[in-house]
Amino acid sequence: MLKKINTLEKIAQRLEPNRAERHELNRKVEAYTDGFLDRIDKIKAYNSPDESGNSVADFGIRDSGRSMEEIIEILRDHVDLQGINPASGGHLGYIPGGGVYPSALGDYLADVYNQYAGLFFAGPGAVRMENMLIRWMNKMIGFPETAHGNLTSGGSIANLIAIVTARDAKYIKAAHVTTSVIYLTAQVHHSIQKAVRIGGLDEAIIRYVPVDDGFRMDVGKLKTTIEADQQNGLNPFLIVASAGTTDTGVIDPLNDIAKVAQQYNCWFHVDAAYGGFFILVEEVSERFSGIEKADSVTIDPHKSLFLPYGSGAVLVKDVQALEKTHVYHANYMQDAIGDIAEPSPCNLSPELTKHFRGLRMWLPLQLMGLEPFKAALSEKIWLTRFFYEEIQKLGFEVGAYPELSVMIYRYVPEGEDANAFNAKLIEMVKKDGRVFLSSTTIKGVFWLRLAVVSFRTHLSTVELCLKILKNAVAKLSRKSMLMV
Repeated sequence: MLKKINTLEKIAQRLEPNRAERHELNRKVEAYTDGFLDRIDKIKAYNSPDESGNSVADFGIRDSGRSMEEIIEILRDHVDLQGINPASGGHLGYIPGGGVYPSALGDYLADVYNQYAGLFFAGPGAVRMENMLIRWMNKMIGFPETAHGNLTSGGSIANLIAIVTARDAKYIKAAHVTTSVIYLTAQVHHSIQKAVRIGGLDEAIIRYVPVDDGFRMDVGKLKTTIEADQQNGLNPFLIVASAGTTDTGVIDPLNDIAKVAQQYNCWFHVDAAYGGFFILVEEVSERFSGIEKADSVTIDPHKSLFLPYGSGAVLVKDVQALEKTHVYHANYMQDAIGDIAEPSPCNLSPELTKHFRGLRMWLPLQLMGLEPFKAALSEKIWLTRFFYEEIQKLGFEVGAYPELSVMIYRYVPEGEDANAFNAKLIEMVKKDGRVFLSSTTIKGVFWLRLAVVSFRTHLSTVELCLKILKNAVAKLSRKSMLMV
């Protein structure tokens, strides 16, 4: 038996590279990442997927390992330059994720030390750090010191945590679901509808409140709808507003919605996943007035704080309600139950096993301070305003003046279907690849979107985008004339 154990140990020791081996692995990975970052401004924002991507399946898992050189080659040729390049400043579609370099160092340290951030008993330092970040965000939006929350993988899980907490706080049991009412607009992020379904509220009544000409929730219609529902014996319990919609970047009238929520005893949730950190920017901070009156807020550091994907947060004013929904004490964890110096994340979210994701946020904020983050956010606002002015000079129609760093626009050609023309236009931009844009359809109208959220997007990027759009319109217009 001992001989068997010793033999297995020798093989298993391959999982523990020695110092020289670690240095060599680090050197090769660092050379690859440095090469990528050194030429990031020359790499396309979008690369059309090709058949080589299918070759990833050819490199299956086997008993013998591969060299780091071969692994890097697989990543370079089949993974890292396929589809959207999320690290590119030319990523102007959807809501780009961030990826500031120090966050990668935070993840590196978190993975090497492998701190468990789910339970205070197990990782008191990690939990203290994550709780400090949550308290900082609560203070930023105006929540009281008693509020808390959770660092999540993104806005979808954050919205789910908020909605199931609202469900339980308002005592929506199975027998009450079909008469309970949720209020939102068609501009709300689709993760809200997913959270409603996953949270057992699929049979609840969802009211899509009309929006005004700027695509903001019509508070008057919200109020009259709630009053009508109450008169009909229904139970209004949840209002969801947006602070930076995905489609158009607008902020709902949060103050007025908060008053309605308080008047009718509804839980008020604000999805600020994209827009939340713009509250740090003096030019637009007043537009978030009323967010402090919400019961819960979703905010994503991997959006407007420029962190890597997998960095979200939910902030909840009533921490007891958050805990009531999520806490569960297992027998095998009895040794950890009595340690309550800090709230444990596992008691405030669905996750028990939890990556120490707070370090990727804490490290860059500590290293660089808030100033460059605020400057970058302000820059994105001004770049979007610049684009708004310049795109009209090229003959484009625009939506409302941008509140943050997302806006909509389209080209309306003479004698041709505008929706079809703009669909072709977006395809031409994708084929060019130097910038990546996305589109949306609102009330049957096909719009192009600009989302300036990447910390690497600067004036030269926006000017390049304008040039590409100008040339694409000219080419499409010539083709249309030739076809007549």
